[in-house]
Amino acid sequence: MREIKYEDIVKSVKDMILYSATNLPKDAYKALQSAYDTEKSEVCRQVLKQILENADIAANEARPLCQDTGLAVFFVKVGEDVKVVGGSLKKAINEGTEQGYKEGYLRASTCHWDTRANLKDEVGYNLPAIIHFDIVEGDKIDIEYAAKGGGSENVSRATVFPPAKGRKGIIEYVKQVISDAGPNPCPPLTVGVGIGGTFEKAVISSKHALFRELGSKNPDPVLESMEEELMHLLNNLGIGAMGMGGTQTVLGVHIEKNPCHIASLPVSVNVQCHSSRHMHITL
Repeated sequence: MREIKYEDIVKSVKDMILYSATNLPKDAYKALQSAYDTEKSEVCRQVLKQILENADIAANEARPLCQDTGLAVFFVKVGEDVKVVGGSLKKAINEGTEQGYKEGYLRASTCHWDTRANLKDEVGYNLPAIIHFDIVEGDKIDIEYAAKGGGSENVSRATVFPPAKGRKGIIEYVKQVISDAGPNPCPPLTVGVGIGGTFEKAVISSKHALFRELGSKNPDPVLESMEEELMHLLNNLGIGAMGMGGTQTVLGVHIEKNPCHIASLPVSVNVQCHSSRHMHITL
């Protein structure tokens, strides 16, 4: 049984948050550069240029990429042969989250659902983190982190179709969700789509799909074809960078699938803004 110290997890999570807040991932930066080179609208090219300049300033001056530093979302795979020593894994992730958001002077955005009172004093600074655990083989802990802002989360949607809707119905639904979103989620976007499972499984899958590297191919040829079709359709909506009417509305469409009940077809669309802050580490 391999042991990992509680404090090592706390520090690793804190460092992930601090780095991600100010450094755009390489795949997102590369995708934005490609969008700038491809964009046909001069107005949107200037917007994309400013987004890239913002990313450079944030990295060089260690300043947040965006004022909305989001809620902390984690996908954690825990090996069956690993043990956390000195405390629980969940508590370590939450402590690392609080330290990261405090030390980085990042905004505390967690509030009470009804009163809207900030919970930084009652529950913790930007706590609780949203954590999805999975138990896997091995003696390692894989942690994926993303900062999820309100603008992109607010336009995300989910539904359960009758099976007859099929592939065509899914494509039309995704197109409608992004069309309805317009400029609100700060495009160009990464679009995660979850298909199948139960209602909640589709939603979680659509969020996890956002972590896939931009520019990578889906290993499923059917899903790869759907992603390419959706990229074409969404970039022809005319929304463009920050809603200025260009040709580069999305940087990528990533689909995850799950087996589902014979009577239902759950579908979820989760959106991420151009400031796609995420990171993956293995302990």
